[in-house]
Amino acid sequence: MINLPKDDHSCGWYQALPPAAPVKRLKGVQKADYAVLGAGFAGLAAARRLAEHHPEARIVLVDAQRAAEGASGRNSGFVIDLPHKFALEHPDPAHKQKLLGLNRSAIAQLDGLVQRHGIDCQWSAVGKYQGAVGERGEAFLDHFEHLMKDLGEPYRKVEHSELNAVLGTSYYRRAIFTPGGYLMQPAALVRGMAENLPENVELLEQSPIRSLQQEGGKWRLLGDEGEIQAPKLLLGTSIFTREFGYLKNRLLPVMTFASWTRPLTDIELARYGGELNWGLTPADHAGTTLRMTADRRILLRNSYKHVPQYGGSINDGMRQRIQADHRQAFLARYPDLAEVPFTHTWGGVYAISRNFTNFFGQLEDGVYASACDNGVGAAWGTISGTLLADLAVGADSAQLRDIQQVTGMPSLNPPEPFLGLGVKSRIALAKWQSRREL
Repeated sequence: MINLPKDDHSCGWYQALPPAAPVKRLKGVQKADYAVLGAGFAGLAAARRLAEHHPEARIVLVDAQRAAEGASGRNSGFVIDLPHKFALEHPDPAHKQKLLGLNRSAIAQLDGLVQRHGIDCQWSAVGKYQGAVGERGEAFLDHFEHLMKDLGEPYRKVEHSELNAVLGTSYYRRAIFTPGGYLMQPAALVRGMAENLPENVELLEQSPIRSLQQEGGKWRLLGDEGEIQAPKLLLGTSIFTREFGYLKNRLLPVMTFASWTRPLTDIELARYGGELNWGLTPADHAGTTLRMTADRRILLRNSYKHVPQYGGSINDGMRQRIQADHRQAFLARYPDLAEVPFTHTWGGVYAISRNFTNFFGQLEDGVYASACDNGVGAAWGTISGTLLADLAVGADSAQLRDIQQVTGMPSLNPPEPFLGLGVKSRIALAKWQSRREL
């Protein structure tokens, strides 16, 4: 029995979009040269790259939801060039440089698509801040500075008064600014890419695949009203890869939550006093991510939950408690905007591994997967999906060799109920330790 995505329908990014075009669903038997499952960053990139390699081939891209309804449209809108915080601590400098190069290749690819197709997604090369609230955060920030020096990457210290002028709040003591990151409206970007796929890629949405079968040298993707048959299958399914029997007991499903306001009025914007279009991630990884969007919305993200049944693990009462926590964090930063309401609170599920290792490669004959982005999906999904297509068609490249060298097998998890208890305990401990950074 496949556990399907059960995302809420209150994602602010998605709800801010205009109505989607009529959906095309999977019906009958669809024969293809390549099937790609999952229309997020990885699946979209894989389908596009396959089409570039073989413009005469038929490529079918299928998703259980509408494009941008899932995790790829639910993040905080960062595309980050730097390796993940844990990867920054890798002892091999060459390993980190490979990750940096892969991320920057993804950013260049996304930038090209946005410009070529005129995708209206608030795409902007404004860098990002990493901020500290108290002594714990400042200790993490000092460590981050040390790692940046080792990496040889540019950064700039931002002290309290300058930071206050940008953020419109004196809540943060200081920050480090890194110039290589981009900001965007994730749901708009994902939908824009889905609407501008190559002609030989067919996108089928709201078409959940219930099972996979191998028969006669082909893979059959069985849905409710039809099936796809293809000799090669590429999985851009992240955490849901385990639902098809792959990487079982190796991926942890975690959900993070965000809330945002309506756009500020002119009067509220003057009272806010900061700049538009910036993003801040916490120096303490369990702290609060903060965004001011280009269209005047303030977004906060914190709160982590272990969600073994994905969106089905979250109920309305839990979402209301999370929104109350977000409200407390908002008022601590912007007490003069106390009358500005939240309009949406939503969660997004992603895969992490205990050893913080991304999987990339062939699972079995004709099946390829990129899974477990460890919470940095926009850049990683884009480049890993692209290179997964290269692997599937046998196209060698230096980047393909790089991604094979920096990925591996996620470590095995303890059995339930020990896994759930352990993850919940770690999340609770991190929240308590980071309580002054929230």
